[in-house]
Amino acid sequence: MSKDKTLLIMAAGMGSRFGGLKQIEPVGPNQEFLIDYSIYDALQVGFTKVVFIIKEENYEVFKETIGKRVEPHIAVEYVFQKNDNIPHHEYIPADRSKPLGTGHAILCAKDVIHEPFAIINADDFYGRDAYVVAANYLDTIEPYHYAVVGYKVANTLSPNGSAKRGICRSNNHKLEAIIESSVERIDGQIIAKPLNGSQPFTISDSTIVSMNFLLFTPDIFAYLEEKLAEFMEEHKDDLTSCEFLIPDVLADAIEEGAASVDLLDTTATWAGVTYKEDKEEVVQTIANLTEKKVYPQPLWENNK
Repeated sequence: MSKDKTLLIMAAGMGSRFGGLKQIEPVGPNQEFLIDYSIYDALQVGFTKVVFIIKEENYEVFKETIGKRVEPHIAVEYVFQKNDNIPHHEYIPADRSKPLGTGHAILCAKDVIHEPFAIINADDFYGRDAYVVAANYLDTIEPYHYAVVGYKVANTLSPNGSAKRGICRSNNHKLEAIIESSVERIDGQIIAKPLNGSQPFTISDSTIVSMNFLLFTPDIFAYLEEKLAEFMEEHKDDLTSCEFLIPDVLADAIEEGAASVDLLDTTATWAGVTYKEDKEEVVQTIANLTEKKVYPQPLWENNK
């Protein structure tokens, strides 16, 4: 039986490597954005609400572009990633410009999400099957049971530089560890450099990685609050650049036995714009799917 499900879209990132606000960079044949395709795919499989996590200063441009297009089709909420809900936020240096990280971004949505939900990045194209897998899981999800929709790392790399990926280690489809890393193909080998500073290691093309397509029940919010308080205490001398990342929170939850995390397979093909040079390939991917009638053209014309 289908339940209410929310899609939480993390769009508060700076877009620094891309050189602009990449979430509103047109990639579709009728100026659609990657977010449009994410929401369209989610609608097809029964999601009932979308929540955008954005920077407050981007609210008007988001509402006038993405919001205006999707609000006729699905319930929409906007949440701002701000520091005023962070324990000891007065210690955050005034010159810090980056948001505090994905774990904090999710926590910012706690007052508007009361049902099972998926989170995605605004600048990734996840593919229809990933949403099918996510919706099926969320329809039967139990408290303190979360999931990661995993992709083969070779299908997620940019030829134009390194990318942040969560390296997944699992046993019988249960996630045992997730190592947030900078990943790049160098001289034919895929090298993962953990962001925690531990030693780089080589991974195979078929290694499963997290692209931040994660599935939760609302009980995650209380755990995030607890972990954020610990994080702020541990990093009080390093608050200029440290990040409170959701893969690290999941790793803690697994280690502490606070939650069970399933690793789900998808046949979907990922695409994304990490660097400006990636855009052409994404545009071609969307064009091919539109030509195959996976997506109508224009995307929202007949989806009232």
